[in-house]
Amino acid sequence: MRKIDKIIIHCSATPEGRGCTVADIGRWHRERGFSGIGYHYVVYLDGSIHAGRPVAKAGAHCKGQNARSIGVCYVGGMDAAGKHPKDTRTPAQKAALRGLVAKLKAEYPGATVHGHNEFAAKACPCFDAKAEYGP
Repeated sequence: MRKIDKIIIHCSATPEGRGCTVADIGRWHRERGFSGIGYHYVVYLDGSIHAGRPVAKAGAHCKGQNARSIGVCYVGGMDAAGKHPKDTRTPAQKAALRGLVAKLKAEYPGATVHGHNEFAAKACPCFDAKAEYGP
């Protein structure tokens, strides 16, 4: 098993209220040259958590951080017009993310939580993940 020391939170950069699926994100990632979806988990608008890339396989979600991290993506992250970054998490997504992060922190003791924006010049995930979920 890989050594995991980071949990990195992302958004799908899709308009507020517009759903997308693991299959959609996988297709977008393949169009960018990835072998498939780069995230390990995706949280849909209804709060359901869906598996993406197997955790045993390094992600393709954060340059320079993939080997030792788990990538978690929530659907959303842009305003309804799709023009500006925005924290669009639904109450169900917030609850699901809180639970998933707690589970992953218990499963990988010592892993710290980060937003993608800590490693790239992006707004993603459009909220302060470290402040919300702790170190």
